[in-house]
Amino acid sequence: MKKVLFLLFIGCGSVNGYAQQVAIQLRNMLPMERKNELIELDRAFLEKKLGRLSETVPLEVVGLKDRPAVQFDDLNGDGKWEKAVFLCDFKSRETVKLKLVLTGEVVVSGGPLAHVRHRRKRGDDFGRDLRLDSVPAGQPNTDFTKVKLPPFLTEGPAWENDKVGFRIYMDVRNTKDIWGKTTPAMMMDVVGVDPNVIYHDLAPWGMDILAVGKSLGAGSLALSVPVKGKSDTLVRLGGINMGRIIYKKISDGPVRAVFQMQYPAWNVLGNGRLTSLTEQISIWGGQYFYESKVSMKNAPAGAKLVTGIVNLKSKKAVQDTLHNPALLYTFDRQSENKDNLGMAVMLNRADLVAFGQTPDAGSDVLNTYTVQLKMPISKPGVTFRFYSCWERSDANFASEGRFKRYLSKEAKAYTSPILVK
Repeated sequence: MKKVLFLLFIGCGSVNGYAQQVAIQLRNMLPMERKNELIELDRAFLEKKLGRLSETVPLEVVGLKDRPAVQFDDLNGDGKWEKAVFLCDFKSRETVKLKLVLTGEVVVSGGPLAHVRHRRKRGDDFGRDLRLDSVPAGQPNTDFTKVKLPPFLTEGPAWENDKVGFRIYMDVRNTKDIWGKTTPAMMMDVVGVDPNVIYHDLAPWGMDILAVGKSLGAGSLALSVPVKGKSDTLVRLGGINMGRIIYKKISDGPVRAVFQMQYPAWNVLGNGRLTSLTEQISIWGGQYFYESKVSMKNAPAGAKLVTGIVNLKSKKAVQDTLHNPALLYTFDRQSENKDNLGMAVMLNRADLVAFGQTPDAGSDVLNTYTVQLKMPISKPGVTFRFYSCWERSDANFASEGRFKRYLSKEAKAYTSPILVK
């Protein structure tokens, strides 16, 4: 089982003069403000400065107006944390000077900014949050004409931060969907519990804002596979040939949530040659995207990874292949609340093969603006970000112009990470 420790340190007085401490600098190279930047500190970096650290580290970040939550993530499951992460704001071209202090004094406070959960049906309710779960090949989707509750809360794992939420159907559909949020509170342990409360209707917290149909929804996965004598065939990561699905929670707030979806026996072409695909999904506070890292083994020769954006209600897609990162976005009155929703896929241009569009009939995958990525044959694989920007979450997303300006800033930040010294 993977472990995560999070601590929020609050201090009104001076730092203990006897506490072990080290100074670091965080530098924003861009001429613009940046909010809620995820700062990742490698354990090796910290131990080089502070000496050997334990698994329960009372590490305080000193130098910011508000003391941030520090989260320690064990990402590889060896029982030891590898990353210490926290969020930090920056002014234009600002260098932030901080101290990392081993205080030995811990005060836990504040609410989480990110959360992932997966719960199975238990009688007329749902059981505890699971760290590990799986379903066999051919897990059917829920027939709500026959049952009130699905086998899993909201039909599969859901993840969120203080801005937006997502879910994935843990069945043969295997499609990602969007929760539009109007509250910073974590809601995924509440939404869907009472079958009499319809989450497709606008509520004080928000609602399910996306219709996905047979599309790739909000960044679902497929493979484009060359077939002899035919044009390339787009095969959804879904259906009975997808095989077994394994869910694994890696970390769960308060700063970020990370989980993994593994498909160890995907019979892509139905010929018995099995492909293994693993997707690691992360979300952290203050952002309107989730980040996906995909790795694969034994993919069909010439195959390309595909993700995309549903186009059931959008009139056009805008592409940018000239700059890094590459970008595909839509903006329209395409939410289920019949108001404005911007969606985007952002990725390193070096990983892009091409943008495209599926047909609207006669194919396994329909109604999707697609992004073809280079095959992720090695660790850490290939990475993309999927954005969901609903006008009820932020008035800046009420117009396409402001949505484009937001994406422009996001693109600049994508290629200019915060420097840590």
